[in-house]
Amino acid sequence: MRFSASSRARSLVWLLALCAIAAGCSGRGVFTREYEYEEELYLALDGSATLNVNASVASLVALHGLDLDPDPRARVDRERVRAMFGGEGARASVSLARRDSRRFVHVSVRVDDVRELPRLAPFAWSSYRVDRRGGTVEFRQAVGPPAAGTAGATSGAIQWSGDEVVAFRVHLPSEVLSHNSPSGRIERGNILEWEQPLSDRLAGRTLNIVVDLEPESILYTTLILFGSSIVAAAAALALIIWWIARRGRESEVTEAA
Repeated sequence: MRFSASSRARSLVWLLALCAIAAGCSGRGVFTREYEYEEELYLALDGSATLNVNASVASLVALHGLDLDPDPRARVDRERVRAMFGGEGARASVSLARRDSRRFVHVSVRVDDVRELPRLAPFAWSSYRVDRRGGTVEFRQAVGPPAAGTAGATSGAIQWSGDEVVAFRVHLPSEVLSHNSPSGRIERGNILEWEQPLSDRLAGRTLNIVVDLEPESILYTTLILFGSSIVAAAAALALIIWWIARRGRESEVTEAA
Protein backbone atom coordinates (compact mmCIF):
# COMPACT_ATOMS: atom_id res chain seq x y z
CA MET A 1 0.00 0.00 0.00
CA ARG A 2 1.38 3.37 -1.06
CA PHE A 3 0.75 6.52 0.97
CA SER A 4 0.53 9.94 -0.57
CA ALA A 5 2.91 12.70 0.47
CA SER A 6 0.07 14.51 2.27
CA SER A 7 -0.80 11.35 4.25
CA ARG A 8 2.82 10.89 5.28
CA ALA A 9 3.01 14.54 6.31
CA ARG A 10 -0.14 14.22 8.46
CA SER A 11 1.24 11.07 10.08
CA LEU A 12 4.50 12.86 10.86
CA VAL A 13 2.60 15.78 12.42
CA TRP A 14 0.59 13.39 14.60
CA LEU A 15 3.76 11.55 15.65
CA LEU A 16 5.49 14.80 16.61
CA ALA A 17 2.43 15.92 18.54
CA LEU A 18 2.31 12.65 20.49
CA CYS A 19 6.03 12.94 21.28
CA ALA A 20 5.52 16.49 22.53
CA ILE A 21 2.63 15.39 24.74
CA ALA A 22 4.66 12.50 26.14
CA ALA A 23 7.58 14.82 26.88
CA GLY A 24 5.31 17.33 28.55
CA CYS A 25 3.76 14.65 30.71
CA SER A 26 7.05 13.17 31.86
CA GLY A 27 7.25 15.69 34.71
CA ARG A 28 4.39 17.25 36.66
CA GLY A 29 2.07 17.28 33.69
CA VAL A 30 -1.32 15.98 32.68
CA PHE A 31 -0.89 12.44 33.98
CA THR A 32 0.71 13.23 37.34
CA ARG A 33 -0.44 11.65 40.57
CA GLU A 34 -3.48 13.24 42.16
CA TYR A 35 -3.31 13.72 45.91
CA GLU A 36 -6.12 13.44 48.42
CA TYR A 37 -4.39 16.00 50.63
CA GLU A 38 -1.46 18.21 49.66
CA GLU A 39 0.47 20.96 51.42
CA GLU A 40 2.72 23.21 49.34
CA LEU A 41 5.01 25.45 51.36
CA TYR A 42 6.68 28.43 49.67
CA LEU A 43 9.51 29.41 52.01
CA ALA A 44 11.53 32.64 52.04
CA LEU A 45 14.97 32.99 53.62
CA ASP A 46 13.64 35.55 56.11
CA GLY A 47 11.30 32.87 57.50
CA SER A 48 8.11 34.19 55.94
CA ALA A 49 6.03 31.66 54.06
CA THR A 50 2.92 30.90 52.06
CA LEU A 51 1.30 27.53 52.64
CA ASN A 52 -1.16 26.25 50.06
CA VAL A 53 -3.46 23.36 50.91
CA ASN A 54 -5.17 21.40 48.13
CA ALA A 55 -7.41 18.78 49.67
CA SER A 56 -10.69 16.94 49.43
CA VAL A 57 -13.32 17.95 51.93
CA ALA A 58 -13.33 14.33 53.16
CA SER A 59 -9.58 14.49 53.95
CA LEU A 60 -9.99 17.77 55.83
CA VAL A 61 -12.68 16.15 57.95
CA ALA A 62 -10.64 12.98 58.58
CA LEU A 63 -7.25 14.61 59.17
CA HIS A 64 -8.16 17.88 60.84
CA GLY A 65 -11.63 17.24 62.19
CA LEU A 66 -13.01 20.29 60.40
CA ASP A 67 -16.74 20.68 60.81
CA LEU A 68 -17.61 20.13 57.15
CA ASP A 69 -19.97 17.73 55.42
CA PRO A 70 -17.94 15.16 53.40
CA ASP A 71 -20.98 14.36 51.24
CA PRO A 72 -19.95 15.24 47.63
CA ARG A 73 -23.40 16.80 47.13
CA ALA A 74 -23.11 19.09 50.14
CA ARG A 75 -22.48 22.79 49.66
CA VAL A 76 -19.18 24.15 50.99
CA ASP A 77 -19.24 27.57 52.64
CA ARG A 78 -16.09 29.37 51.48
CA GLU A 79 -16.18 31.97 54.26
CA ARG A 80 -16.53 29.25 56.86
CA VAL A 81 -13.48 27.43 55.50
CA ARG A 82 -11.51 30.70 55.48
CA ALA A 83 -12.35 31.19 59.15
CA MET A 84 -11.16 27.65 59.93
CA PHE A 85 -7.75 28.34 58.38
CA GLY A 86 -7.41 31.95 59.45
CA GLY A 87 -6.04 33.39 62.66
CA GLU A 88 -3.98 36.17 64.14
CA GLY A 89 -1.09 37.07 61.86
CA ALA A 90 -2.34 34.82 59.06
CA ARG A 91 -4.00 35.89 55.82
CA ALA A 92 -6.07 33.16 54.16
CA SER A 93 -7.83 32.91 50.82
CA VAL A 94 -10.07 30.06 49.68
CA SER A 95 -11.30 28.66 46.37
CA LEU A 96 -13.42 25.59 45.64
CA ALA A 97 -13.25 22.92 42.95
CA ARG A 98 -14.56 19.50 41.94
CA ARG A 99 -12.57 16.44 40.98
CA ASP A 100 -14.05 13.04 40.21
CA SER A 101 -17.43 14.43 41.27
CA ARG A 102 -16.06 15.25 44.72
CA ARG A 103 -15.54 18.54 46.53
CA PHE A 104 -12.02 19.93 46.88
CA VAL A 105 -10.81 22.99 48.74
CA HIS A 106 -7.81 25.16 47.86
CA VAL A 107 -6.56 27.33 50.71
CA SER A 108 -3.62 29.75 50.65
CA VAL A 109 -2.28 31.02 54.00
CA ARG A 110 0.38 33.71 54.25
CA VAL A 111 2.41 34.22 57.45
CA ASP A 112 5.38 36.44 58.32
CA ASP A 113 7.04 33.63 60.30
CA VAL A 114 6.69 29.98 59.28
CA ARG A 115 7.10 28.99 62.94
CA GLU A 116 3.72 30.60 63.66
CA LEU A 117 1.81 28.17 61.43
CA PRO A 118 1.20 25.59 64.22
CA ARG A 119 -0.92 28.22 66.00
CA LEU A 120 -3.53 27.64 63.30
CA ALA A 121 -5.58 24.54 64.11
CA PRO A 122 -5.19 22.77 60.71
CA PHE A 123 -1.37 23.03 60.96
CA ALA A 124 -0.99 22.22 64.64
CA TRP A 125 0.35 18.78 63.71
CA SER A 126 3.58 20.31 62.39
CA SER A 127 6.56 22.08 63.92
CA TYR A 128 8.87 24.27 61.84
CA ARG A 129 12.44 25.52 62.23
CA VAL A 130 14.54 27.85 60.11
CA ASP A 131 18.06 28.29 61.55
CA ARG A 132 21.28 29.78 60.22
CA ARG A 133 24.39 27.83 61.16
CA GLY A 134 27.63 29.11 59.66
CA GLY A 135 27.12 29.31 55.93
CA THR A 136 24.02 27.13 55.88
CA VAL A 137 20.29 27.67 56.39
CA GLU A 138 18.61 24.67 57.99
CA PHE A 139 14.91 24.03 57.40
CA ARG A 140 13.19 21.39 59.52
CA GLN A 141 9.55 20.31 59.59
CA ALA A 142 8.16 17.47 61.69
CA VAL A 143 4.62 16.39 60.78
CA GLY A 144 3.11 14.60 63.73
CA PRO A 145 -0.20 12.74 64.11
CA PRO A 146 -3.60 14.37 63.62
CA ALA A 147 -5.20 15.97 66.65
CA ALA A 148 -6.12 13.41 69.32
CA GLY A 149 -9.24 11.52 68.32
CA THR A 150 -9.65 13.37 65.01
CA ALA A 151 -8.98 10.51 62.60
CA GLY A 152 -10.55 7.83 64.73
CA ALA A 153 -13.77 9.77 65.20
CA THR A 154 -14.31 10.57 61.54
CA SER A 155 -12.48 8.18 59.23
CA GLY A 156 -14.89 5.33 59.83
CA ALA A 157 -17.72 7.35 58.28
CA ILE A 158 -15.69 7.98 55.11
CA GLN A 159 -15.14 5.22 52.60
CA TRP A 160 -11.52 5.24 51.39
CA SER A 161 -10.30 3.15 48.46
CA GLY A 162 -6.94 2.53 50.16
CA ASP A 163 -4.70 4.06 47.49
CA GLU A 164 -5.08 7.72 48.55
CA VAL A 165 -1.81 9.62 48.95
CA VAL A 166 -0.84 12.67 51.00
CA ALA A 167 1.97 14.96 49.85
CA PHE A 168 4.09 17.66 51.46
CA ARG A 169 5.92 19.81 48.93
CA VAL A 170 8.43 22.56 49.75
CA HIS A 171 9.42 25.34 47.32
CA LEU A 172 12.84 26.58 48.40
CA PRO A 173 14.40 30.01 47.81
CA SER A 174 18.06 29.04 47.38
CA GLU A 175 20.32 26.22 46.27
CA VAL A 176 19.69 22.94 48.10
CA LEU A 177 22.83 21.51 49.70
CA SER A 178 21.25 18.36 51.16
CA HIS A 179 17.81 16.92 51.88
CA ASN A 180 16.05 13.71 52.86
CA SER A 181 13.32 13.58 50.21
CA PRO A 182 12.74 9.86 49.50
CA SER A 183 12.74 10.37 45.73
CA GLY A 184 16.12 12.12 45.85
CA ARG A 185 14.90 14.49 43.14
CA ILE A 186 15.03 18.27 43.17
CA GLU A 187 12.32 19.37 40.76
CA ARG A 188 12.47 22.54 38.70
CA GLY A 189 12.44 25.70 40.78
CA ASN A 190 14.03 23.92 43.77
CA ILE A 191 10.99 21.88 44.74
CA LEU A 192 11.22 18.89 47.06
CA GLU A 193 8.44 16.41 47.79
CA TRP A 194 7.57 13.92 50.52
CA GLU A 195 4.69 11.48 49.99
CA GLN A 196 2.84 9.38 52.53
CA PRO A 197 -0.10 6.98 52.16
CA LEU A 198 -3.26 8.50 53.63
CA SER A 199 -3.58 5.40 55.81
CA ASP A 200 -0.18 6.18 57.40
CA ARG A 201 -1.18 9.80 57.96
CA LEU A 202 -4.43 8.71 59.60
CA ALA A 203 -2.44 6.29 61.76
CA GLY A 204 -0.30 9.21 62.95
CA ARG A 205 3.05 8.11 61.54
CA THR A 206 5.50 11.01 61.83
CA LEU A 207 7.06 12.53 58.74
CA ASN A 208 10.35 14.43 59.10
CA ILE A 209 11.46 16.94 56.47
CA VAL A 210 15.14 17.95 56.51
CA VAL A 211 16.71 20.45 54.10
CA ASP A 212 19.96 22.44 54.17
CA LEU A 213 20.19 25.52 51.94
CA GLU A 214 22.59 28.16 50.71
CA PRO A 215 22.15 31.43 52.65
CA GLU A 216 21.72 33.53 49.48
CA SER A 217 18.55 33.34 47.41
CA ILE A 218 18.61 32.10 43.84
CA LEU A 219 17.13 35.42 42.70
CA TYR A 220 19.87 37.39 44.49
CA THR A 221 22.60 35.22 42.99
CA THR A 222 21.03 35.51 39.54
CA LEU A 223 20.83 39.30 39.80
CA ILE A 224 24.48 39.47 40.91
CA LEU A 225 25.56 37.34 37.94
CA PHE A 226 23.37 39.34 35.57
CA GLY A 227 24.72 42.64 36.91
CA SER A 228 28.29 41.38 36.70
CA SER A 229 27.71 40.33 33.09
CA ILE A 230 26.35 43.78 32.21
CA VAL A 231 29.32 45.51 33.88
CA ALA A 232 31.77 43.21 32.09
CA ALA A 233 30.07 43.80 28.73
CA ALA A 234 30.06 47.56 29.28
CA ALA A 235 33.75 47.49 30.25
CA ALA A 236 34.59 45.47 27.14
CA LEU A 237 32.63 47.88 24.92
CA ALA A 238 34.37 50.88 26.50
CA LEU A 239 37.75 49.22 25.93
CA ILE A 240 36.93 48.58 22.27
CA ILE A 241 35.79 52.19 21.77
CA TRP A 242 38.95 53.47 23.47
CA TRP A 243 41.13 51.22 21.31
CA ILE A 244 39.40 52.36 18.09
CA ALA A 245 39.71 56.03 19.11
CA ARG A 246 43.39 55.58 19.94
CA ARG A 247 44.11 53.92 16.62
CA GLY A 248 42.32 56.78 14.90
CA ARG A 249 44.47 59.37 16.68
CA GLU A 250 47.63 57.43 15.86
CA SER A 251 46.63 57.32 12.19
CA GLU A 252 46.05 61.09 12.15
CA VAL A 253 49.48 61.71 13.72
CA THR A 254 51.13 59.43 11.13
CA GLU A 255 49.45 61.17 8.21
CA ALA A 256 50.38 64.64 9.58
CA ALA A 257 54.03 63.61 9.82
